[in-house]
Amino acid sequence: TLFRSDGNEEKEKSSSTYSNPVYKEISFANGCVNRMSKGDLRAKLTELHLDTRGAKDILRKRLKNYYKKQKLTQVFQDGSSADTYYDYICVIDFEATCEEGNPPDYIHEIIEFPIVLVNTRTLEMEDTFQQYVKPEIKSQLSDFCIKLTGITQDLVDSADSFPQVLQNVVDWMRKKELGIKHKYAILTDGSWDMSRFLNMQCRISRLKYPRFAKKWINIRKCFGNCYKVPRTQTRLTMMLEQLGMRYDGRPHSGLDDSRNIARIAVRMLQDGCELRVNERMHAGELMNVASSAPRSEEH
Repeated sequence: TLFRSDGNEEKEKSSSTYSNPVYKEISFANGCVNRMSKGDLRAKLTELHLDTRGAKDILRKRLKNYYKKQKLTQVFQDGSSADTYYDYICVIDFEATCEEGNPPDYIHEIIEFPIVLVNTRTLEMEDTFQQYVKPEIKSQLSDFCIKLTGITQDLVDSADSFPQVLQNVVDWMRKKELGIKHKYAILTDGSWDMSRFLNMQCRISRLKYPRFAKKWINIRKCFGNCYKVPRTQTRLTMMLEQLGMRYDGRPHSGLDDSRNIARIAVRMLQDGCELRVNERMHAGELMNVASSAPRSEEH
């Protein structure tokens, strides 16, 4: 191998990799897939023993990804089945106090802290964490909140306060060696869980905003980018519907919501979508992230 002193060896390596004829074959296969009808796509996916559920754009993406993986595996002997940029993804979907017709300045307090741990290599939901939280400001849940979330007054009355639950989360993540041995990312359904609920709760509890939650994957943005779906069609039930899946469990249960979001994330990884950190908190404000390296040491 020739090493040049001008720092261009990496650029040359990259350009030589992408000049490989396999990329022309992939491009040709993509063109063929683009011309297929929905019926043709389903027939081909059935023939290949792949999932046939989902809208046409999603079926197209699935078939393209299959051909791409097959051709790259033949050339580079890289048999990885999904995007393993992170070792684990932690899906979090809080439940918080609410009332019917919340005013804009309503103070939401977290009453359920769930996590679903997804292994990006096995594509399994490897473990879960769930704890209820006792609210500080409004200790009495509204009837609307109880009916919506299924969280009863007794559950929050007997729960720990938020500072203790947050410490339990950090201890659980350490036990799983997240950020120590394993690269991981937090994943949420939208921006509100971190930028609004967690941000507000830390102020209520007079806690510093936790380092592990300063960056996260907003799955709605990834879903829209991967499947070319308008942002208006990326709500949880809509994403499931686009993928030909149904909600499993009780809507607005934090743990069940997190499990369903995890199901979407797994399907996206199987379809060749990239899940990358795309939002962060900076000085108490929500910011977009263009790209991000895997996390290896933040708690």
